[in-house]
Amino acid sequence: MLTAGKVMIREPITASPEDTVARAMLTMTVRGIGGMPVVGDDGELLGMITHRDLILAGREAERLRVRDIMTTKLVTVEPRTPVRRVAEIMCSTGLQRLPVVEGKRLVGLVTQSCLLRVLLQLLSGR
Repeated sequence: MLTAGKVMIREPITASPEDTVARAMLTMTVRGIGGMPVVGDDGELLGMITHRDLILAGREAERLRVRDIMTTKLVTVEPRTPVRRVAEIMCSTGLQRLPVVEGKRLVGLVTQSCLLRVLLQLLSGR
C-alpha cells in the first residue's frame, strides 16, 4: 500500500517560531515554496506558515515573528497513513500541504506536488 511515508518530502524546509516574518518570506521566495512547517529546536511541529500568512502580515513583516502569525490548529498525518486518505483530506479541507508526524515530531511533508508525482507514476504504469 502506498503511504504518506513513501511519498513525503523527508527533510522539508522549516521555519523557527523565532524567525522574523521577513526571513520566512525570503526563504519561501528563494526556495519557491508556498508554505513551511514551524518546528521547535527538538523537532516538534509547532505550526505552519503559508504565503497567505505572509501577505496578511504586510508592513509588519520586519517586526513580527513567525510565532505571531503561524497557524497552530493543524491537520496532520502519520507515515503509515494511506495516500488515498491523504488525498481525501487535502481535497475535503483545501489544504495544499500536510505535515507528517510521529508523535509530535515532524518527519516529513506531503504536498500537492507529491500527490501529482504519484498520479503521474500510476498513469504511466510505473
